[in-house]
Amino acid sequence: MREIVLDTETTGLDPASGHRLVEIACLELVNHLPSGRHFQRYLNPDRDMPEDAFAVHGLSAVFLADKPRFHEVAQDLLAFIDGAPLVIHNAEFDMRFLNAELTQAGLPALEGSLAVDTLQMARRKFPGAPASLDALCRRFSIDNSARSLHGALLDAELLAEVYLELIGGRQAGFDLVQAEVMAAAAVAAAAGPARPPRPHTATLEELAAHAALLDMMKQPLWRI
Repeated sequence: MREIVLDTETTGLDPASGHRLVEIACLELVNHLPSGRHFQRYLNPDRDMPEDAFAVHGLSAVFLADKPRFHEVAQDLLAFIDGAPLVIHNAEFDMRFLNAELTQAGLPALEGSLAVDTLQMARRKFPGAPASLDALCRRFSIDNSARSLHGALLDAELLAEVYLELIGGRQAGFDLVQAEVMAAAAVAAAAGPARPPRPHTATLEELAAHAALLDMMKQPLWRI
């Protein structure tokens, strides 16, 4: 089973107001676990960077000036996604920006049904509790100490761990690995130190002694 954990950074809150993507990151999961493959790009938004957005992610207009535009990386992005479900925290926000950029690039929008919203999952699982990515990292004891600023790739990596916790996969997988390790250790302990094989085939002298013994018996069963 293949899924894509996706996160973005933007210049603001609403693409309808002229705000743009400035970073996009995707992390591939296979059977809910990271495969090691990822896609990450910084993007030139062709506009200024508002101070409140810069305070969130630290990406300045100067830093982004030589980065590609969205339409230049769109095909690579779509090839990486390749129709897989998209695991996103607050999916409505990211999907709105993605589809605005895709439409502007003359490409079809992504289907909303592709999105798996971990924010909604967390709210259903923990009603009334904080459900931000930081709050969920604290709840599940996931180390997010490197998250002094938002960054799409780091956030996708953290979200992959949170998602695994939300679907109940981490502890089950951990227990399975532990059981396998303990079983292997028990087998090794029971086997003890290796010993060279001992010969069990009878020698010629032993065969001759056995034949002499049979000669002393009346109709021994071993000869019938």
